[in-house]
Amino acid sequence: MKKTLILVLAVAVVFGAGFFMAGCQKKEAPAKKSAAAPAKAKLKVVLYVNGTLGDKSFFDSANRGLQRAVKELGVEGKTIEGGYDPAKWEPDLEQLAEGDWNIIIAGTWQLVDALTKIAPQHPDKKFITYDTSVDYSKAKLGNVYSILYKQNEGSFLVGALAAMVTESNMKYANKDKVIGFLGGMDIPVINDFKVGYIQGAKYIDPDVKVLVSYAASFSDPAKGKELILAQYDQGADIAFNVAGETGLGLLDAAKASKRYAIGVDSDQYMLFKDTDPEKASFIVTSMKKNVDYSLYRAIKLDLAGKLSWGKAEALGLKEDGIAVADNENYEKLVPAKFRDRIKDIEKKIAGGEIKVNTAFGK
Repeated sequence: MKKTLILVLAVAVVFGAGFFMAGCQKKEAPAKKSAAAPAKAKLKVVLYVNGTLGDKSFFDSANRGLQRAVKELGVEGKTIEGGYDPAKWEPDLEQLAEGDWNIIIAGTWQLVDALTKIAPQHPDKKFITYDTSVDYSKAKLGNVYSILYKQNEGSFLVGALAAMVTESNMKYANKDKVIGFLGGMDIPVINDFKVGYIQGAKYIDPDVKVLVSYAASFSDPAKGKELILAQYDQGADIAFNVAGETGLGLLDAAKASKRYAIGVDSDQYMLFKDTDPEKASFIVTSMKKNVDYSLYRAIKLDLAGKLSWGKAEALGLKEDGIAVADNENYEKLVPAKFRDRIKDIEKKIAGGEIKVNTAFGK
């Protein structure tokens, strides 16, 4: 009986263990793999230039901003050169809006009317304009972000520097208290540069004379050179380039006349130091309108869901929208006491102690 009972218990244990193991195996069976989430599509951004690249200042800076976003933020980007025929600009923008771009960047005041017309017709697309602003009261423009720059603040700084240079013992400074200014066109944004430049010069010395010329074009370097050669002949020993591609003629004039130049938008010394070091040597500094940074910043904010669509934003010294180029040539040519004073003035402007005049609203 004992042997029989032991045998029965042994069989029960074996079968019980088998059922237990089967149950465990069933419970521990691997779960079905879930389908992989679809990859998020890249943000597609196109920069439309109503002109051409190669100006070594404004449009080239905008392109650098987009390329930085492509490299660092992983967006898909393309720059399209629209040329200088205004009849093509609006059709080009309309075609881009009908394409698969998520964000269309189109700057300068010359495209405001086209954007005001096209943006409301494409509410699913986003538009960025720079160096100008659309009038948000004229249409439903909640999909447009406008970037303005406080170029008057940066121009105040280089105007102050120009006044110091013309009164200095620097190699190519003369005895006359005369400085120059070249504008591409007689329009508010260019005059905002001029107003700040003159105010900055007068801040240093009220007796400094400022010669002003307008080329009526942003794409005529020969005209720019002709106008600035005339200013140098009238006693100017330093001149400020605010004329886009036309301003390249100012740099040529500085080289030919052995006079000083102030670049604009980009650090123009850095752009020429390798290809034409002699020309670059006369570029004391540049008033950088940080178009590149502002566009990169806007794309980055949009990716984070933090960009203020439907509004205009003005970027100045405090917001890193404007700067004076501090490079090796600036440090080589400009005495340390001048550079220190410029830094002091910059702090006063950023802190609100110095109020810079503007051409807007006048």
